[in-house]
Amino acid sequence: MTKLALSDEILMKIDKPARYIGNELNSVKKDKENVDIRFVMCFPDVYEIGMSHLGIQILYDMLNRREDVWCERVYSPWPDLHQILKEQQIPLFSLESQEPVKNADFLGITIQYEMCYTNILQILDLSQIPMFAKDRTWEHPIVIGGGPCTYNPEPIADFFDLFYMGEGEVQYDPLLNLYQSMRKNGASRAEFLREAAKIPGIYVPSLYKVTYKEDGTIESFSPLYEDVPATVTKQIVTDMTEAVYPEKPIVPFIKATQDRVVLEIQRGCIRGCRFCQAGMVYRPTREKNVERLKDLAYKMLKSTGYEEISLSSLSSSDYSQLQELVTFLIEEFKGKGVNISLPSLRIDAFSLDVMGKVQDIKKSSLTFAPEAGSQRLRDVINKGLTKEVILEGAGMAFEGGWNKVKLYFMLGLPTETKEDMRAIAELANDIAVRYYEIPKEQRNGKCQITISTSFFVPKPFTPFQWARMYPPEDYIGRAKIVNDTVKEQLNRKSIKYNWHEADVTVLEGVLARGDRKVGQVLLKVYEKGGIFDAWSEFFDYQRWLDAFEECGVDMDFYIMRERPLDEIFPWDFIDTGVTKEFLKREWQTAMGETVTPNCRMKCSSCGMARFKTGVCVADRS
Repeated sequence: MTKLALSDEILMKIDKPARYIGNELNSVKKDKENVDIRFVMCFPDVYEIGMSHLGIQILYDMLNRREDVWCERVYSPWPDLHQILKEQQIPLFSLESQEPVKNADFLGITIQYEMCYTNILQILDLSQIPMFAKDRTWEHPIVIGGGPCTYNPEPIADFFDLFYMGEGEVQYDPLLNLYQSMRKNGASRAEFLREAAKIPGIYVPSLYKVTYKEDGTIESFSPLYEDVPATVTKQIVTDMTEAVYPEKPIVPFIKATQDRVVLEIQRGCIRGCRFCQAGMVYRPTREKNVERLKDLAYKMLKSTGYEEISLSSLSSSDYSQLQELVTFLIEEFKGKGVNISLPSLRIDAFSLDVMGKVQDIKKSSLTFAPEAGSQRLRDVINKGLTKEVILEGAGMAFEGGWNKVKLYFMLGLPTETKEDMRAIAELANDIAVRYYEIPKEQRNGKCQITISTSFFVPKPFTPFQWARMYPPEDYIGRAKIVNDTVKEQLNRKSIKYNWHEADVTVLEGVLARGDRKVGQVLLKVYEKGGIFDAWSEFFDYQRWLDAFEECGVDMDFYIMRERPLDEIFPWDFIDTGVTKEFLKREWQTAMGETVTPNCRMKCSSCGMARFKTGVCVADRS
């Protein structure tokens, strides 16, 4: 058994030492002397969050299938261990070998949320790897970033050697093969990076130059060499059924956020909500064959001992074989004590019937995500959901025995008015009215409606990427309008209202939309003690404000203005498949308050058809 990197004395001092000891069920042990490449996969948040991330489980399984590669894992140490590692100069270590991360060939960091950026710097610092890519040699790992936040990698560009654009199953083998051959041939680090930049989907920030206009906007973004591509193209898996998938996922020692078997039934979404980055960058919709999913369910339950199966997708109701799959899971596993979780379902008769079979109705709540209170604003954001559909779904649910409803909305959407804000509370009241229309003897106690509002962030590669944001006090003012309107409703006692932190939203917007100048601010925040900014108990807004001021970087420049259609964005060099022309068209269509049909109803010529896969080649006749 591998000797632990931390002494018993240290383990006794820290919270949840099981986060750091490795040896979990289905984790992979190899002899480091018998592999050519050591790859450490990192999730820059605490273990319980990172262990719930499906992407790392997929890549961990895929890379470890190679005999010449050993893929290990590392997560952000909690602040108690962070302090000990810093004080005692103990280098951060991987779970599998318990050896320093800095000894690996690659450090792959998945970047899921902008507020984890300071934790990326924490990982580099504790690993004793130079913060800036320009300062690294062959003595250090190649630091590579992937995940949804890399669709604008510029705020963190200086800290990474490479970024991988798109789905990791496609190009990791060519990248690792190139590394192997170039290391054996004695190539320099710079030579390797230049060759790696020629692999589709690989972006090497140091090989590109940015120039700025006097007003701070980008004048040009171009490669330094002719053999480096000017555009980096997103990589996608064309066959989901045959794609690698872990049949023996790692089972954590302590309870993770998602302690269950996860079946990924499809990628992409046909809906085209104009605020949703995932719905745009994961296009086209591609399904996994139902027989493959049945087989995976058996194997994963057997290899993990889990007692719950969850279906993973952006919109499970749009999976064409959902009825067959859900019926199979219920008939095959429900009687064996296995719970079945069905997130992302639209509320219709079939879904309610299924949920009634797999949930304790008295304990569970139904979730609707109208996103906007008024029909006008739902048309602007292309949320294909009418008030009639919402009330009909709620009515069916109430008659089926449910009495708890969660409603999710956004505030600060483009064109939003006070009437749209007030409509959020009014819609909640209408749903409560629908409940109390049911005869008293048929109701299941009192109705409980919980409204939650987040604040809109205009993300890259969405039709709303040209939109502006607002100061925190403006967002709080909008939330107050909703809250005051809730108090005016007849059924106010049945309605509870929560809203997201406004200052966190503003920073999320800066980091999502920023350029390379924002990187110095990130470093300053980390130097001031900023880690775990995604956690409210550690987040300090003033620390960020001070860092922006000290670095002379204007936050408002990135968020408080609507962008002109001809402005060059920091992320324009990336080709996600969805064209900028389509996004402009959708932005203008939104301003006309017009709905665009979903991808199965009608092709909107977004650009993804050239990939010739998924819904883009499906028969829509």
